Amino acid sequence: MKWQFIIPLIFLSLLSLQGKANPHGVKIQHQIIQAIKINAIYDTGTPLANAPVTVYAPNAPNKPWLKGITDDEGNFIFTPDYSQSGYWEIKVRQAGHGKLVSISFQVDKSENDPRKNIRNSDYSLASTFRDYSLLQRGLIIGCVMWGFVGTALFFWRFQTQEEQ
Repeated sequence: MKWQFIIPLIFLSLLSLQGKANPHGVKIQHQIIQAIKINAIYDTGTPLANAPVTVYAPNAPNKPWLKGITDDEGNFIFTPDYSQSGYWEIKVRQAGHGKLVSISFQVDKSENDPRKNIRNSDYSLASTFRDYSLLQRGLIIGCVMWGFVGTALFFWRFQTQEEQ
């Protein structure tokens, strides 16, 4: 009688292993052109479409310098103030998922055109992207299966007590 609970649970556990478990982490890529362009996507590759974006300038990191939203492909472009060198912080957040990145934007003031000497950096302050190792995945799967078996045995115990 106990196998009628355990076998379906094991079968359902194996079915859940078909797809990769994904915590909906976020990746933000950027490139500096005459402006700063970011691309915000979930770690599944799905873009953060119409996600709120907040940009903080180096000289006022606690006050939003610019607010906007990403386009349908998760892109957002803005032109920073060339008189402000330092780390521009960009926060993209949607439905509880998001990331804050810090982009180094250094301008050589000896040049006439500040766009010639911009340093590109990918320094991340916070990340929700997680890639589990094989050992971690095995441990997670084992814990989930142990939980299913424990739950089945818990309910099976009540059924056997009623039969006595």
